[in-house]
Amino acid sequence: MSRSSDNPADPFKKALAEATKVMAHDPELSVSYSVDPSGVSGDQMRLPQVSRRMSRDEVMLARGTADALALHRRYHDAGTHARYAPQGDMAREIYEAMESARCEAMGARDMPGTAVNIDAKLGHEAGRKGYAEVKDASDVPLPQALNYLVRHLATGRDLPPAAQNVMELWRNHIEDKAGETLEGLAERLSDQSDFSRFTRRMITDLGYGDQLGDDPDDLDDESENEADEGGEDLDEEQQEGDQDDGEEDAEAAPEQSQEQTQDASQAQVSMEDSADQDQADEVEMPEGEAPMEPPPPQPVSDADPNYRVYTSAHDEEIRAEDLAEPAELERLRAYLDQQLDPLKGAVSRLANKLQRRLQAQQNRSWEFDREEGILDAGRLARVVANPTTPLSFKVEKDMEFRDTVVTLLLDNSGSMRGRPISIAAICADVLARTLERCDVKVEILGFTTRAWKGGQSREDWLNSGREQQPGRLNDLRHIIYKGADAPWRRARANLGLMMKEGLLKENIDGEALEWAHRRLAGRPEARRILMVISDGAPVDDSTLSVNPANYLEKHLRDVIAMVERKRQVELLAIGIGHDVTRYYDRAITITDVEQLAGAMTEQLASLFDSDPRARARVMGMRRAS
Repeated sequence: MSRSSDNPADPFKKALAEATKVMAHDPELSVSYSVDPSGVSGDQMRLPQVSRRMSRDEVMLARGTADALALHRRYHDAGTHARYAPQGDMAREIYEAMESARCEAMGARDMPGTAVNIDAKLGHEAGRKGYAEVKDASDVPLPQALNYLVRHLATGRDLPPAAQNVMELWRNHIEDKAGETLEGLAERLSDQSDFSRFTRRMITDLGYGDQLGDDPDDLDDESENEADEGGEDLDEEQQEGDQDDGEEDAEAAPEQSQEQTQDASQAQVSMEDSADQDQADEVEMPEGEAPMEPPPPQPVSDADPNYRVYTSAHDEEIRAEDLAEPAELERLRAYLDQQLDPLKGAVSRLANKLQRRLQAQQNRSWEFDREEGILDAGRLARVVANPTTPLSFKVEKDMEFRDTVVTLLLDNSGSMRGRPISIAAICADVLARTLERCDVKVEILGFTTRAWKGGQSREDWLNSGREQQPGRLNDLRHIIYKGADAPWRRARANLGLMMKEGLLKENIDGEALEWAHRRLAGRPEARRILMVISDGAPVDDSTLSVNPANYLEKHLRDVIAMVERKRQVELLAIGIGHDVTRYYDRAITITDVEQLAGAMTEQLASLFDSDPRARARVMGMRRAS
């Protein structure tokens, strides 16, 4: 009987990640689950790990942490926060704690369901820090007590017992110092600027006003006053200068003719009318209401804003099962299995070796220098050399394997026809089966075009006047052979589609890599690996015939640079019969499946190696011999 590799926690994790993005009003947010401390860094959010057991405490902690971080991202403005931030350490901690409480209280008011989840998070954290047993206020930080008090007063909810204990220890002191200021708390939650000023008054009331630094509102008033005074002085000097010039001219030319006087008067009136008209124009067309040019279109590529696409109307993202009937897919899969028959020995060795490598890293590790446990024989020499040295023990501990997803992006271009596409399909098949046994999710994607030499995009271009350098000029076809959440057995037949005659056409690698990266970056797993299997440079005759010769190649390099810079995804490549190291820093080249056991196993397993030195040795990506 086959064992299901589906993790029962995965549907919950996926649902929580999607709900968190919605609550944060940020669809580009990337949510992962990790044993590392929770938090947000850029577009990356880390949540507590949820094991297969899915205990109630784990689930509630993950929900509460997700809600707290999402509400902070939704209601918090970093610019306003930085503007009013104090300079001193204690004042800054109070400022941060009260802002976190404000965001959570806003969420409890607008979305009451979040309050229960965040209560669970507060209770877990307070219990872990031992706040339930604290008897003296000096044993817990004031900022933490303020966070609890602000949330309690703003929402009216009782706190978990451990947090309630901390709040009560500090409450009398806080209300004695800042009770009058606290009375206006509830009305200030919606306006972050107003709440920041309120927080600064609280900090002053509590005796830390010397750590606030300059008041940003006073600095703004001074700047405006200086600007007004400077303008008035300039006007007075200009008026005095004009008056002096007029008197000098009158003395120098007392016998000026009437005609000259009239000309001068007309000229002065004309200039005044012009100035008045300019001023009227300024009044009638303030900046906020002035006619605005339409905003420029959004760039097609995040990696290169100058990369153009003539039209994307004919592009398609399609599942493999929609490109062929089930009977045809089964026939094509049977053909692929025939290709696998001579290689069953090598493939089995690869799968077993890779599985052993990965599972060996999932099982055990040791904690050393413990006072009890198993005697550490490796340190007995110290005891022999110095009998006064105490015995050293070690304790075996379970290591949780990092939550991982791997995307295989396969080049489905015409140059892969024959042996290369068979090797690519076999690679995908073996890796998907093996990684799934190790509870690593695998997504298999392919990319090609819908037609040779441009298709409907080129027809549109020809009919509309042949614009110069139109950008990419072909119809993309991005294929989903296997989704990350689908088991391999359901997608098994789909891989046979690569054997279909007429499927393989041209390849636009840059856009395909960017597409795969976007899909992978949105996954909830803690670690994401993108493996490209290709045979060389991007080629599309239609595009390259009307654009610079390096147009597609430059875009591919830009996308690779963007992926490496963002560090959301680990990128590596396998070249089938061609060297791809000129594009990818981490790449290997193979020419036949027999090389998989010696090349791909080491490269892929190295990604999961916990020893960074061992990983670095292998990830030098020497070319397979």
